Amino acid sequence: MTTNAELNKLRESAVPRGVSNLLPVFADRAGNAEQWDVEGKRYIDFASGIAVLNTGHLHPTVKAAVTAQLERFSHTCFQVTQYESYVRLADRLNRLAPGPTQKKTILLTTGAEATENAVKIARAYTKRTAVIAFAGAFHGRTMFAMGMTGKTAPYKLGFGPMPGEIYHLPFPAEYLGVSPADSLRALDTLFKADVEPARVAAIIIEPVQGEGGFYPAPAEFLRELRRLCTEHGIVLIADEVQTGFARTGKLFAIEHAGIEADLMTVAKSLAGGFPLSGVIGKAEIMDAPAPGGLGGTYAGSPVSCAAALAVLDVIEKEALCARANTIGAQLKQRLNGLRAKHGLTCIGDVRGPGAMVALELVKNGDAKQPDADLTKALVHRAAANGLLILSCGTRSNVIRFLAPLTASDAIIAEGLDILERSLLEVIGTEREAKRA
Repeated sequence: MTTNAELNKLRESAVPRGVSNLLPVFADRAGNAEQWDVEGKRYIDFASGIAVLNTGHLHPTVKAAVTAQLERFSHTCFQVTQYESYVRLADRLNRLAPGPTQKKTILLTTGAEATENAVKIARAYTKRTAVIAFAGAFHGRTMFAMGMTGKTAPYKLGFGPMPGEIYHLPFPAEYLGVSPADSLRALDTLFKADVEPARVAAIIIEPVQGEGGFYPAPAEFLRELRRLCTEHGIVLIADEVQTGFARTGKLFAIEHAGIEADLMTVAKSLAGGFPLSGVIGKAEIMDAPAPGGLGGTYAGSPVSCAAALAVLDVIEKEALCARANTIGAQLKQRLNGLRAKHGLTCIGDVRGPGAMVALELVKNGDAKQPDADLTKALVHRAAANGLLILSCGTRSNVIRFLAPLTASDAIIAEGLDILERSLLEVIGTEREAKRA
């Protein structure tokens, strides 16, 4: 039997250190909300490959669709020989996207590729260059996407200079003391001090920040952004890469604000584990780039398109938007109950729409004292106890929950039992260390 230790030794010699790993384990197989490593250890998966598996590992409907596609062909390059699944998927996404305006969709491969192309499209349409993003945002690791990302470490270290004409605003996170009014004042100052609205091609925002800490953008703030973008002819881009496809209780998180973005970037859970992303947008804007200006050799893989059509079937047939709300309520009730049950002052905040739930860990109940050490220790203790969870946040003190929406109530409860036990163990270890 191959061991985790043997594979880690090979990994150290074969893979550069810039690719970090959360855990020193190697997956062997998975199903729905469970994984097993190469040594046979079972894990409940509340990470979902970083929000990729809303329909779980190897959903039978998705697996059947991929198998059927592989019997026909694996690749032609859409720009050379078109295929039906691409245009069927684009048409379906156009009809599902919120808002009354006619839509068009380009399919790509990664989330970063989607955000890069959204900026290209916005620049081609507006004939402007500047882009406004938000502190704490994550939009990808390619060069322009990295520039838009609002977190220096680890994403920008050693990679400068960043692309020009990118500006950042404070994200409205009430728990951190930043109100929607604060962010809007910062935007007004930016327009007066650094870049006039007539030079801004796009404002890009995650309706719920992912890597930044699962902070939801208040609906009234998103509505005011929509108004300002319309007033100044700025393209509003909703980055739905992590929030999309039922995670927040709506197919797209922007729907909670009741507005229509000009462009939306999608990826992650779109294709149930197969690499696929896209930009969905108003047809007039999407048609701005000249023929040949968009595309890619692997963009819109036929295998991934087949998977994505199956994913959309599963979301509809299994009512996963409603399921996300049920799971979210289960998570929040249990997490808030932990605070009351054990008198845990380390639980500062529990938040998030649908099943996109976050647990913010602090010292002494004080929002101004983030506890990154406790957060890191909890991630590793939970894994040792058989639960995969992820941390996030600009202060590295947030646990994010991304359980598959197909997970049973029993699996969710079992995972939360492990979380509770792990948190109490870590707190107990810290207290013992302080007494020693």
